[in-house]
Amino acid sequence: MQGGMPMIVMDEDAQRVKDRDAQNYNIQAAQAVAQAVRTTLGPKGMDKMLVDSMGDVTITNDGVTILKEMDIDNPTAEMIVEVAETQEDEAGDGTTTAVAIAGELLKNAEDLLEQDIHPTAIIKGFHMASEQARAEVDNVAKEVDPEDDELLRKVAETSMTGKGTELNKEVLAELIVDAVKQVTVENDEGDYVVDLEFLNVETQTGRGVGESDLLKGAVIDKDPVHDDMPREATDANVLLLNDPMEVEETEVDTNVSIESPDQLQQFLDSEEEQLKEMVQKVKDVGADVVFNQKGIDDLAQHYLAKEGILAVRRAKKSDLEFLAEVLGARKSSDIDSITEEDLGHGDVVRSEDDELFYVTGDDAHGVTLLLRGSTDHVVDELERGVNDALEVVAQTISDGRVLAGGGAIETELASRLRDYADGVEGREQLAVEAFADAVELVPRVLAENAGLDPIDTLVDLRAAHEGGDVSAGLDVFTGDIEDTYEAGVVEPAHAKEQALASAAEAANLVLKIDDIISAGDLSTDKGDDEGGPGGAPGGMGGMGGMGGMGGAM
Repeated sequence: MQGGMPMIVMDEDAQRVKDRDAQNYNIQAAQAVAQAVRTTLGPKGMDKMLVDSMGDVTITNDGVTILKEMDIDNPTAEMIVEVAETQEDEAGDGTTTAVAIAGELLKNAEDLLEQDIHPTAIIKGFHMASEQARAEVDNVAKEVDPEDDELLRKVAETSMTGKGTELNKEVLAELIVDAVKQVTVENDEGDYVVDLEFLNVETQTGRGVGESDLLKGAVIDKDPVHDDMPREATDANVLLLNDPMEVEETEVDTNVSIESPDQLQQFLDSEEEQLKEMVQKVKDVGADVVFNQKGIDDLAQHYLAKEGILAVRRAKKSDLEFLAEVLGARKSSDIDSITEEDLGHGDVVRSEDDELFYVTGDDAHGVTLLLRGSTDHVVDELERGVNDALEVVAQTISDGRVLAGGGAIETELASRLRDYADGVEGREQLAVEAFADAVELVPRVLAENAGLDPIDTLVDLRAAHEGGDVSAGLDVFTGDIEDTYEAGVVEPAHAKEQALASAAEAANLVLKIDDIISAGDLSTDKGDDEGGPGGAPGGMGGMGGMGGMGGAM
């Protein structure tokens, strides 16, 4: 107060939400994100159709893809999306689990806040429970031999189940394990290192998923630039170029005054000579094949075909980088400075049936997994599922630990956390118990998504684990409780540890906030929408602030 008048320290457009209102706002936003992906969890999970502002359609049940494609317009919701992105980067799978647990943790925390338990006590309890849960994961996990291909195939199949790849998961799992094995090496310490940089995934429409294939080398989905060019080159010298084989354009606009037809012809002859020189340089270094990231002039195409050189233009940057590994070549950015040392060596064969180039090197370091499907939507979802499975198998080989799936590990963790809570003093004990309840969300949702009774399922699971069956999980297809490890439902331990850690850290980050101060509306997308500091700031009511995608779920 100054002279009896209130002192204004914030802009009139600024908004502020504090104390319980801020906590409720944040918890509701996080729960809305978790609710958006919960129904996709498990083999019986449903898909989401996402339509972006351009009208492009994505159909998927991959958690991180859904959250990335949704037009989320809320700062707290974006923090939860980061959980999914971190999980995807670190573990390759388990994104839906991580986000769902984070949302459930905050829901349980809200109940504790209503009992006047301070957020710092909840945060401490969640941290203690997270550390204990990860230690218990390590205790329960089974060691796996990286050479055990059958178990690795089970890991891949578990990851792909329910992701549009289910009908052909046996075929794909075998290809995935073979592909990962091709890029796995054992280092001097005896540890296995998987380098997925040397594994390329390509897709092709018009064929069945069962016709997918694993190829040693690279696959390039391009056409030769000229009909008269050869369609294959055995033991060829291959040039990778990032320089246009076209007449250089001046950087400034110029006018050329021509006074006679001879001058025009001289001008055209000069351009033709430039292109001839480029082709001659390619020929002089001994190149039989050229993959160019930039364009190739029509006249240069003619001269290349005349010299019997196979050429491809507008190749993707990623394809050129992969070809460099496959062929042992160096990518050149200046056609004037190319040398024989820049060339790679291998076989380049054009398949007219597939309309693809198959490129194999003399000592190829890379392999390509060619996924086939009937339509673009099918192969897109197939690629997402296979990429997750590749990451999961690679993590399993590197980490060497696996767990029983089907909600088995979550039920066991919840039981052990409740035992652990008995020894925790103070109000943190209630937070540890709340963490245990949140972890049990996974078997509950698996049952819900399979059309089963979640309460009955949870009771049966708890009874089995109390009886000492650590691997007792839910068979969503029959509704029975069984040893899921023996049934082949196997998950990597590292992904589960990462999901628990990410969920706890995200929940604690949200709970720590008791004041939200915004320069404008509480929206991360400063559009036409306006919100107030009440129940639904920044378009948050029911997560409408997710924008155009909100109605598509």
